[in-house]
Amino acid sequence: MGDRPKGDFSAASLHASMLQEVVGSRASDFLLHSYHRSFNGFVAKLTEEEKQKLAGMKGVVSVFPSQKKKLHTTRSWTFMGFPLNVTRSTNESDIIIGMLDTGIWPESESFNDKSFGPPPAKWKGTCQESSNFTCNNKIIGARYYHTEGKIPPGEFASPRDSEGHGSHTASTAAGDIVSKASLLGLGSGTARGGVPSARIAVYKICWYFGCSDADILAAFDDAIADGVDVISLSVGGWPMDYFEDSIAIGAFHSMKNGILTSNSAGNEGPGPRSVSNCSPWSLSVAASTIDRKFLTVVRLSNGLFYEGISINTFTPENSVYPVIYGGDAPNTTAGYNGSYSRYCYPDTLNKTMVRGKIVLCDSLSDGEEPIVAGAVGSIMEEGFYNDVAFSFPLPVSAVTAGTLAAILKYLNSTSEPTATILKSIDYKDEYAPYVVSFSSRGPSPITDDILKPDLTAPGVDILAAWSKATTVTGSKWDKRVVPYNIISGTSMSCPHASGAAAYVKSFHPTWSPAALKSALMTTAYPMTTAANSDAEFAYGSGHINPVKAIDPGLVYDAEEIDYVKFLCGQGYNATQLQLVTGDNSTCSEETNGTVWDLNYPSFALSTLSGQSVTRIFHRTVTNVGSSSSTYKAIVNPTEGLNIQVQPNVISFQSLGEKQSFVVTVEAALNTTAISGSLTWDNGVHQVRSPIIAYVIHPSV
Repeated sequence: MGDRPKGDFSAASLHASMLQEVVGSRASDFLLHSYHRSFNGFVAKLTEEEKQKLAGMKGVVSVFPSQKKKLHTTRSWTFMGFPLNVTRSTNESDIIIGMLDTGIWPESESFNDKSFGPPPAKWKGTCQESSNFTCNNKIIGARYYHTEGKIPPGEFASPRDSEGHGSHTASTAAGDIVSKASLLGLGSGTARGGVPSARIAVYKICWYFGCSDADILAAFDDAIADGVDVISLSVGGWPMDYFEDSIAIGAFHSMKNGILTSNSAGNEGPGPRSVSNCSPWSLSVAASTIDRKFLTVVRLSNGLFYEGISINTFTPENSVYPVIYGGDAPNTTAGYNGSYSRYCYPDTLNKTMVRGKIVLCDSLSDGEEPIVAGAVGSIMEEGFYNDVAFSFPLPVSAVTAGTLAAILKYLNSTSEPTATILKSIDYKDEYAPYVVSFSSRGPSPITDDILKPDLTAPGVDILAAWSKATTVTGSKWDKRVVPYNIISGTSMSCPHASGAAAYVKSFHPTWSPAALKSALMTTAYPMTTAANSDAEFAYGSGHINPVKAIDPGLVYDAEEIDYVKFLCGQGYNATQLQLVTGDNSTCSEETNGTVWDLNYPSFALSTLSGQSVTRIFHRTVTNVGSSSSTYKAIVNPTEGLNIQVQPNVISFQSLGEKQSFVVTVEAALNTTAISGSLTWDNGVHQVRSPIIAYVIHPSV
């Protein structure tokens, strides 16, 4: 995706002429969309042969198929030390967060504009108003994108949110202050975003079937030109080469234009190399817990109580219900026996036997089969994810295998077993925060020695705004239409980081995306392996701390040229670089930088199993604290990790002054990974960077 040509040009004409060389005179019939506001590219319908022909033309950076990416879900802000009465900048109402998601529910109280003046003068966007959607002084702009085919039934041909996800993320980042918010009584409190006074610009790129690359790039193109300050994108797919990845491409162009892109790290954890959105010019955010969890108690008629986890808003209408084990109620008419029905798989349950009962299931599901079979509730084995609660369209408690076995033993001990699933209650999790199991882990599958994710933020059991065009679960069996919902995902942690970045930006409007990112990373709360066995590959630099991030002391800054040097070192050629940057960038000895010299706020090095490794990192920090200050390097090594810093004392005489240093790391790896840290300390500021060395497997 090339840089936008300077001056006036007709994107549609240029792109049509290029297509004519490939498909002939009917090129305009194949051209679906032209990107022209912030970068140069287009979407077209092509065969594989035509794609290859286009890719070989002069001036083409890359040609890749538009694939579907997927969405990655208030106590959370207070929990991380960011109270309602935190010091705020008078510039906060001039900050605009671009939300690329499923749209927004504008009538939500979280998007009320009663106390807002007109949009900032820098705003250049628009509102695609329709009969069912209007903007206001909180939601100052809104667009929707659907370049591929007709909009499916049940979806809105407007920026209105029919899924709930976009409303949730937008209110988490910048929702207004709403008291007494809850999900039908659960999680009751004040809902608010990180920057309640900031403005929201909506770019609806996702529909129930996913989010296409073509629409993602179109939204980036507009958001950059519209004048947003931060882009928040809780979407991802599988790891891809940087310039075949629509999100990495869009984020590169936003970085060029001074806009930080905040991305969700993905929900494919806890396996290694599962992190998506790995580009070093964007912020990758993992998901961690807050200190509120939800329990759902099962009460048996023998007087025993068992605890499970779920988000159950249903209050039982009767005191007790009969209970049946799914394995004892197979749908034999459809050819199933108990070995299938025990798991409550679709169509496996006998409706006559299950109707009106609570059914026990040996696996966790979405609850569709029990409710279709007529069950009034379900007790499910929680399976792999035991640190996150889900909502279901009927009363459910997800219990451990041992608890399920105990309940099954009770069933077999009486001829008329009965039970009740009570409404969920919340309790304090003393171990929080820790990275949740589903959060995708590093190391980066694209560049080994860039640490990803960058940091972690709250992403579990988050209460935020919801769309009234859907229900709590989105199931057709679910009748609960609510203004606020509780969901989990790195989709929820991402807007926390976006809101935090916007908060820092409100104090430092001229800071670059790299400086904002550095401030968030180097001031993060350190985390330990006590509750996070994957260490930095789970939480990156640590848990986000917005209050401290507005005064980091020093920042690791980087510009476009720094990333160009990095890309040269990664094997990109001059032709690709020139078309991406829009200038005469070339890969030479001067610009061919190594990954270890990218001015990144963290350090990573890797080697093969059984080998030692030594890497030399060159870094430069910029003084943004007090004009005159001296910092001392404090190294926290671990066994097998030797860290040397030269010089180990750096002094500054003015703001904006830069000082460079060299970090030499020697690692003898007798285990999968070892980590330490480097902190620059002047007695007031502690600028901390993690250092991790790990074993890389050639087959990965």
